[in-house]
Amino acid sequence: MTTPALLPLSGRRIPPLNLGPPSFPHHRATLRLSEKFILLLILSAFITLCFGAFFFLPDSSKHKRFDLGLEDVLIPHVDAGKGAKNPGVFLIHGPDEHRHREEEERLRNKIRADHEKALEEAKEKLKKSREEIRAEIQTEKNKVVQEMKTKEKKPLPAVPIPNLIGTHGGEPEDNDLREKREKIKEMMKHAWDNYRIYGWGHNELRPIARKGHSTNIFGSSQMGATIVDALDTLYIMGLHDEFRDGQKWIENNLDFSVNSEVSVFEVNIRFIGGLLAAYYLSGEEIFKIKAVQLAEKLLPAFNTPTGIPWAMVNLKSGVGRNWGWASAGSSILAEFGTLHMEFVHLSYLTGNPIYYKKVMHIRKLLQKMDRPNGLYPNYLNPRTGRWGQYHTSVGGLGDSFYEYLLKAWLMSDKTDHEARKMYDDAIEAIEKHLIRKSRGGLTFIGEWKNGHLEKKMGHLACFAGGMFVLGADGSRMDQAGHYLELGAEIARTCHESYDRTALKLGPESFKFDGAVEAVAVRQAEKYYILRPEVIETYWYLWRFTHDPRYREWGWEAALAIEKYCRVTGGFSGVKDVYSSTPTHDDVQQSFFLAETLKVLESGG
Repeated sequence: MTTPALLPLSGRRIPPLNLGPPSFPHHRATLRLSEKFILLLILSAFITLCFGAFFFLPDSSKHKRFDLGLEDVLIPHVDAGKGAKNPGVFLIHGPDEHRHREEEERLRNKIRADHEKALEEAKEKLKKSREEIRAEIQTEKNKVVQEMKTKEKKPLPAVPIPNLIGTHGGEPEDNDLREKREKIKEMMKHAWDNYRIYGWGHNELRPIARKGHSTNIFGSSQMGATIVDALDTLYIMGLHDEFRDGQKWIENNLDFSVNSEVSVFEVNIRFIGGLLAAYYLSGEEIFKIKAVQLAEKLLPAFNTPTGIPWAMVNLKSGVGRNWGWASAGSSILAEFGTLHMEFVHLSYLTGNPIYYKKVMHIRKLLQKMDRPNGLYPNYLNPRTGRWGQYHTSVGGLGDSFYEYLLKAWLMSDKTDHEARKMYDDAIEAIEKHLIRKSRGGLTFIGEWKNGHLEKKMGHLACFAGGMFVLGADGSRMDQAGHYLELGAEIARTCHESYDRTALKLGPESFKFDGAVEAVAVRQAEKYYILRPEVIETYWYLWRFTHDPRYREWGWEAALAIEKYCRVTGGFSGVKDVYSSTPTHDDVQQSFFLAETLKVLESGG
């Protein structure tokens, strides 16, 4: 599962942004005489070529149709018979020919004059000294910086913020529950304080080496992913001093104008989602400002032939690309399908519809496409608009796409019927083709690969138990009871994957082949990296059924994390959950603070 809950909003005047001057390429200040002469020759040749191209073009009046490609002079043609417009094309008929010839001659004269002016300016530039050129460059830099500041000072529109429900629920009356909640809060303090000491400003923490850590999803810059991701957990737990420390770091250090290539999906759910959640909880404008700044940096990722965004984008240049391993350069369903909630909120906060339009375009495109067996494949080529490899999963590569469809409907106060229909259609196909019961009676969600069902379920897919329960209300043909039962069966299966290990922590994925059920077979699948999905499903089941077993299962997981993942410098994942003496991976993931501990604390 991914994003923190996005709650509704507030608005005050926004203070001016403090942006540093943009970087400019280095300019040579002087040119030797021979270089000046060569440059003038090149400019003269270029201008001569341009004039020649215009003078030797065929006479356009001999043709019935031509396109100058200049929007300010285009006249749309209306076919009287059909009423259809063909914008951007001139159709010349009789008396209009003379007027269009004059227009063409006017354009030629304008282009000639512009070229002569450019040549004169170039000659003047070459006569100037080093100091004069430097002064001009500095003047232009100052002008650009001032224009940027003027633009950034424009405040975002004020929007109403409703009362936030559930963020100050008080302490439970039961002493046992109160002690458990305090324990989870102490674990959060341990994780945060050690990050504060050893990894502050880095994206994540290496708690054994006691230094900062990052992966390629965050690029090469220190963007403080743990700070941003954990803010709402700190606020909900009442750790307001820590929250303010994070806010100060964001105000003074969080900068998105860096030459760094990041995952669009990851920075959306962790940064934009984290910033929006912090804004809705605290009302502090800086979080909204930063969220919008980052969103603007992500927009170039959508510049593809289909509008399906690239997986990666450079925050400085705007250049995007896809993962090399992703089915011949495809975009991934769980990535481009997990932008909707944040981008809809961004349009609401800014009054700018571009964010909403980008994600709605993705939805419209998906609706038009054929789906094998009604299933959404995990890969879609952003250049061709065609599916890549026919691989469907509710775990990695697919998971949060389905989650966001359901939550888009809920977020709209159940008025986004299009999202609900897409969710219901998808879940029906998943239940028909992917969900099976093992010989031992465990319900699992397999993966569809090229017409074959692989009987393997990932830890990430365990979120679906909670999703089925959350989507039970409003399901087709009054199937609420069915989906509550299905969610409970998935929760039981995922609990078994934990219970059948030495550490009582679940592996990354587990098989259902022959005598092997809910157990990892390959060594590369036996690790646990502090993931929240199983605990989150327990949380939903507890909230909807109040069956105490789900609280007990959640507490079992908390104790196992405390016993086997806690180290002196924070919390670390483990490499083999079947070994009683596990080796740590030395990474404290940002989502451990943002999701795992939050769900454990709020389940008390």
